[in-house]
Amino acid sequence: MLRRSDGKWVNKRNDSDRATSVHDRQSDAQNAARQNLQNQGGGELTAKGRDGKIRSKNTIKPGNDPNPPKDAEH
Repeated sequence: MLRRSDGKWVNKRNDSDRATSVHDRQSDAQNAARQNLQNQGGGELTAKGRDGKIRSKNTIKPGNDPNPPKDAEH
């Protein structure tokens, strides 16, 4: 998820140019992204802040994380 210049939050795949969905709040975009990943069989959810820098990463099950983190961020 990243923020557009108009203040809307975009839910899109990393390998895509087009948005899957657009939301007013980052939490709504994050929930939609989580649901999309679950429907697609899991994967890596990356949340970016207003500055475009990565804030957090989370593996959505049933995705397989080959290098699970040693700390518990979530």
